[in-house]
Amino acid sequence: MGAGAKHKCVFVDRLLATLVSLRHGTTHDVPACWLGVDRSTIGEVRPLLAQWGCTVAPGIRLGSLAEVIEHLGASGQTGMIDGTEIRVRRPAAGRKNRDKFVSGKTNQNAVKSMVLTDAGCPVLFCSRVRPGSRADITQARQLGLFQLLADGPFMEILADAG
Repeated sequence: MGAGAKHKCVFVDRLLATLVSLRHGTTHDVPACWLGVDRSTIGEVRPLLAQWGCTVAPGIRLGSLAEVIEHLGASGQTGMIDGTEIRVRRPAAGRKNRDKFVSGKTNQNAVKSMVLTDAGCPVLFCSRVRPGSRADITQARQLGLFQLLADGPFMEILADAG
């Protein structure tokens, strides 16, 4: 209890950043600019966003990838999935696996996340961030997406070649 870094934003600022992210699907740059902090500080709201999930209809809240796949299959909607990279500061010298953060795509230090959406909703699911050196297909396998699609309802998911 009490261990770890202290929040740089007060509760009201974290709440505002969370609401803006949920309502408009903005990048961390927008609330960071409004609040006058670095965009990495806005990362403090990630656990809160992950805990709440995504509300797609009154009384329907999707909090996991399995729930999103089930919802898309039941509603007959087409899903769209893609990996996204967020540039980060280079990990400290001497840190184990420091090179895993270097993205082969952009040749910069980054973390990656998989985002699943449909045509009518900004974001249905966003995975945890992982080091940027992995391909989208690898991240999809690690999330268990292929198993969910094999065992779940018939549905169509659009993806790029990555």
